[in-house]
Amino acid sequence: MPSEASNRLRVGRAFREAATSALLAFGLLLPLIGFNTVQNIHNELILETRWPLLAILVAIIAAGRFAYSLVIAPWLDRRISAPRRDRKLTGWVSHLTSGMTPVVVAFAILYPALALWLAGSQGAVKWVDNFGVQILIYVMLGWGLNIVVGLAGLLDLGYVAFYAVGAYSYALLSTHFGLSFWICLPLAGILAAFWGLILGFPVLRLRGDYLAIVTLAFGEIIRLVLINWFSLTNGPQGVSDIPRPSFFGLEFKSSGPGSFADFFHLTYAPIQRIVWLYYIILAMALLTNFVSIRLRRLPIGRAWEALREDEIACRSLGINTVNTKLTAFALGAMFGGFAGAFFATKQGFISPESFNFLESATILAIVVLGGLGSQLGIVLSAIVMIGGIEVLRNLDFLKIFFLDVFGVKDFDPIQYRMLLFGLALVVIMVWRPRGIVSSRAPTVSLGKGKAISGDLVKEGHG
Repeated sequence: MPSEASNRLRVGRAFREAATSALLAFGLLLPLIGFNTVQNIHNELILETRWPLLAILVAIIAAGRFAYSLVIAPWLDRRISAPRRDRKLTGWVSHLTSGMTPVVVAFAILYPALALWLAGSQGAVKWVDNFGVQILIYVMLGWGLNIVVGLAGLLDLGYVAFYAVGAYSYALLSTHFGLSFWICLPLAGILAAFWGLILGFPVLRLRGDYLAIVTLAFGEIIRLVLINWFSLTNGPQGVSDIPRPSFFGLEFKSSGPGSFADFFHLTYAPIQRIVWLYYIILAMALLTNFVSIRLRRLPIGRAWEALREDEIACRSLGINTVNTKLTAFALGAMFGGFAGAFFATKQGFISPESFNFLESATILAIVVLGGLGSQLGIVLSAIVMIGGIEVLRNLDFLKIFFLDVFGVKDFDPIQYRMLLFGLALVVIMVWRPRGIVSSRAPTVSLGKGKAISGDLVKEGHG
């Protein structure tokens, strides 16, 4: 048992670290949170101070550092030195995650009906569109990036470029040539895969940080091209009046021949089009999941995993690493292009601002948070991150609380979403360094396959 002197020493050290963290937080947050520029009624910029909000954030950071030094760090040390009980739990975790898959799919299929039943036609618009459709878009993007990062071990920070290629491909083909969504969808995926090959060729010899820098530059190049190629992309003004997908030729409009509501003798409601879009992206996401799982069991999938673990050993086995990398980039980009085409038809308007680096960072964070190579983990992390954004938009009671208690005006929780995402990533990396779902099942096995702990899998160095 630790002595009283050692306990006092630990508490004193925790207080010193908390004070140091508070000073650093104060210095960093002072220009960002402490001061705020606003426009007055005379259209002049004036400087306001937000000392209560700054004090709250500094106090939270100091308390978190104190708790980490006093409780969490010793617990982590004991966990590292203790016997690995985590490996004994992997079989149970594997059964749990495999049993969750049909439950998650069934819930996703019934979700619009549940939303309509609980919130009504008007209230269900927000829950199906902002939550359901938006989360499924990022689930599909996460599964596409998982092929590149999780299976092949190639760190890609410019994945949003393929998302943008798919969106602009559909927008331009549909508006200029009148092609339908179902014709443009495969074309958008093919064009995105082509750009994936273009990115793959220059980075064949790159790994790790160098690969990340090049892919980041590729994403920024695509965004700048979209902004400056005004004659094709309409520049910063974007592309508007993008056609929406019809229901087997039936348009979702209020009245008139060929409308969905008149054909089925229904009263027109916006939820009809949103539910149809929901099931389209659900089918696309399930197809992405099915193809990813099947590819992982094929020789090309095993080659991706071999490349992730050790590229030198992969070459020594006679595996063509050039084709392996290019197929990973192309297939991952293709699914990103599909998601981009759906995003364009859902929004009806796209612009380069929708495809910045923050989108790539969010998709990569979803993959890392869920667990590299884990399909179910990506679903859970997308629900937490993307659903969390929508939850923050509806926390009106926090605005009232900060105004009444601390006198903070115009407090908007959505402005602090990246701070919360960063905190969530730190917590997950401390608690479960391999992600939410860290167990790994073998791709092929003789007899009965057995899942192993994620810490036994190298998962690449890039």
